[in-house]
Amino acid sequence: MLELNVWFFVLLINFLVLIFILNGILFQPMLRLFQKRDDSIKGSLKMAKEMDVRKEEALLLMSRELQQARNRAKELFESMRKEGMSRQKEMLSAANEQAHDLIEKAKDELKTEAETARKTLRDDVEKFSDEIVKKLVGV
Repeated sequence: MLELNVWFFVLLINFLVLIFILNGILFQPMLRLFQKRDDSIKGSLKMAKEMDVRKEEALLLMSRELQQARNRAKELFESMRKEGMSRQKEMLSAANEQAHDLIEKAKDELKTEAETARKTLRDDVEKFSDEIVKKLVGV
């Protein structure tokens, strides 16, 4: 059975004083340290979540901008392709006209030269025929 003598109360007072002292020196600082650590972890988790949300927003923004850039590039490519095709048509048309003009000019020159050659031949034929007639008549 339990005896309640003086030593029991001395040990009880000693135990309570020790608990009070340890509470002030050890337990409360450790609880504050644990609370700070818990707050720090919660703050880090909150910052990580905020950073994750900002990362997702930035990724969405970048993907939108990338898609817009692709669309602008496609439009620019199409406009440049159309411009190139129109320039090519213009150049081909100009080259065809130039070739047609050169052909017409060459034909005109050939006609002129042919006429000149015919005229020269007629003159020569007339000369030769006159000479032949003179020789025949003179013989």
